[in-house]
Amino acid sequence: MVSLFATNPANLTPLIARLALGIVVFPHGAQKLLGWFGGDGFASSMNFLTELAGLPWIVGLLVILIEFLGSLLLILGLATRIAALGILGNFVGIVLTSHLTTGFFMNWGAEANKEEGVEYFILLFGLTLIVLIAGGGKASLDARLTKNAL
Repeated sequence: MVSLFATNPANLTPLIARLALGIVVFPHGAQKLLGWFGGDGFASSMNFLTELAGLPWIVGLLVILIEFLGSLLLILGLATRIAALGILGNFVGIVLTSHLTTGFFMNWGAEANKEEGVEYFILLFGLTLIVLIAGGGKASLDARLTKNAL
């Protein structure tokens, strides 16, 4: 169990990766859970995920919780690998069900169909893999929790 939380407390790379990832994913979770940043809140998000997207309620709930709590855990560097794995699984599912057929580009131009390609997700997956491999790194709670256990 200690190895799951183990990290190099001097490593700056995972700090940068987990902060970037957490800061980018947090607003998505806050939109879905709390209605912040122009989001619809929990009830509407659950309705969309279960009724329109056709997900089982437990999967819809996990999507919301992973994006909100997972991003906070990444920012804090607590249970970093577990949070990163949850975010990776969440966004792999999103890509496979909604974005894979759109292509590479975000397609936000005036004549675009407003559907998102996979370019954002490739960056997200890269940051997630860094965090999965390296753990929380510098300034993480994981490093503080495991410094005496290694």
